[in-house]
Amino acid sequence: MPMYERGDVRIRYEEVGAGVPLLVTPGGGLNSRVDVWPGQVFNAMEVFKDDFQCITMDQRNAVGGESTGPVQVEDPWGAFADDQLGLMDHLGIGEFLFMGYCIGGPFAMKLVERAPERVLAAVLCQPVGHAEATPDAMYDGGINGWAPGLRERQPDVSMETIEQYLHNLYRVQPDFMYCVSREFASQCQTPLLVMPDDTPAHSYQAAMDLVALAPRAEVTAYPWKEQEDLKARTIEQVRAFLKAHQPATAAR
Repeated sequence: MPMYERGDVRIRYEEVGAGVPLLVTPGGGLNSRVDVWPGQVFNAMEVFKDDFQCITMDQRNAVGGESTGPVQVEDPWGAFADDQLGLMDHLGIGEFLFMGYCIGGPFAMKLVERAPERVLAAVLCQPVGHAEATPDAMYDGGINGWAPGLRERQPDVSMETIEQYLHNLYRVQPDFMYCVSREFASQCQTPLLVMPDDTPAHSYQAAMDLVALAPRAEVTAYPWKEQEDLKARTIEQVRAFLKAHQPATAAR
């Protein structure tokens, strides 16, 4: 796998296909990494490789992945966006499409906030978000499913640092999409397609609030993944949405 390096950050990534660039990030919370694609609700790298230049990556410090960097306590969502935009810069890519699964929902919104002129459109597949009934689902997942592996690999990172990091990710703004405000969403002009889910971490309410707030948001059917025919139609809806928002020159 190729690597991109920027200072003390190393990002492992993979590319497949050709066409308009589509950055896709798999689910898995803080363990979002390339090798989990086969277990996703559908493998975007395979499904869309004939339509787009699909790019994916191990997120910084994902356990089991090869991307590494500081545990950025002060601006954790911004650090992920810096890694993602930095990879696009490394590849010489200006404008691109984005699709994020699970934690990729907040990734999408932070990228749109940071670089609205570069993100042509974004798909949020089963996005995580704050749910009143399970407010600490993502925090607890980080403590139990990410922190032990990180500390094994980086024993110099204290539990105090990890707890503050998770706090800043999921508790500083314990509402909605974690990384942006409702006010930002209400003014967001980037086309969005939301694919809701309803689990303790994948808040249906947060997903639908985004659909209601964002002026250019669309939504798929829900539930969409249990019936194979509906799932197939929903995947085609995603493909059509992405193609509709690629540069006009690419559609010729």
